[in-house]
Amino acid sequence: MVKQLSVFVENEVGSLAKVTRVLRENNISIRAIASFDSPEFGILRLMVDKTGEAKRVLTENGFIVKLTDVVAIELVDKPGELDRVMWILADARLEINYIYSFVLRGQSEPLMLMNLDRMEEAEKVLMENGVMVTEKLTQE
Repeated sequence: MVKQLSVFVENEVGSLAKVTRVLRENNISIRAIASFDSPEFGILRLMVDKTGEAKRVLTENGFIVKLTDVVAIELVDKPGELDRVMWILADARLEINYIYSFVLRGQSEPLMLMNLDRMEEAEKVLMENGVMVTEKLTQE
């Protein structure tokens, strides 16, 4: 498992830019980003190169930040691979809360980040079925 930042931001123009500015000013690189919204606020989910430092500087700048565990898997870039992973999880009766993907620079295989109802069990089931689970996304 890896740690992801969840940053609560207002649904207004410039709110995401305020987050990215704090990270830029502190020399923190964003590896992945996804935004999920509701009428009043959004949740910005981030993978960064320096998770602990990012949490600290964002909190110091008034943001509400939560560290969350996610399972990070490397997907083989071929038709049906995501479907195979989804069925491994479904057959194990594991519920996905959310999922998003990205590609690291210099790497050709896409990475999927997932938050599930039973994280440790999900990681175990995936590895038992030959899915590459990784933890090499961030530094603490």
